Amino acid sequence: MKIKVLLVAIAWTGFMQASVYASGDPANGQTLAMQGDGSGAPCAACHGPQGEGMAAATFPRIAGLDADYALRQMIAFQQGQRVNAAMTMNIDNFDEQQLADLAAYFATLPVPAPAAATASEEQLALGKKLALEGDWDNYLPPCSSCHGPNNQGVDGTFPGIAGQHASYLKQQLELWQQGQRTSDPVQLMEAIAKRLSPEQIEAVAAYLASQPAVAKQ
Repeated sequence: MKIKVLLVAIAWTGFMQASVYASGDPANGQTLAMQGDGSGAPCAACHGPQGEGMAAATFPRIAGLDADYALRQMIAFQQGQRVNAAMTMNIDNFDEQQLADLAAYFATLPVPAPAAATASEEQLALGKKLALEGDWDNYLPPCSSCHGPNNQGVDGTFPGIAGQHASYLKQQLELWQQGQRTSDPVQLMEAIAKRLSPEQIEAVAAYLASQPAVAKQ
């Protein structure tokens, strides 16, 4: 019980952080998304014309993503706190206001319906348990304890992960597990990911991908 309370308390500390980022202009963000930053590809080249992402290439859906969270992540890529050569190259010439405009634009886009589940019923059941109930005997809190009811996200601290591509969710959990993603100041996700087996990662990614998401504006 002490472990459960501690993990939830750590997670909720993020909710108290006020945004220090600029407000974005969605109209300008749309223009920037179509044009690119002058040195790389436009956003649609990887994330699709409506921000729907590309599951086969592990490019995430960004349509409907919380604007503050999206901005935080783009700044992390620029500053090297998150590492992805394509992302850094394609946004390195944008200033913070332009990044805020991009984030505001994608937050306004409608969230596509989730892809049809291809996982087995047993796999989806395991994923649902991990996502909504956790496995406290093995120090695994449910995803929803941080990512909010039905994993729809909470402000700019914890993103909505329902309806995200399974391939991307699996990739990110593995990066956390391997210590290659370090943008969380308390490394809560790393600690959780390291307790997940490959089967659990597959299951929770498949379940979350099958769930509907709502836009976070």
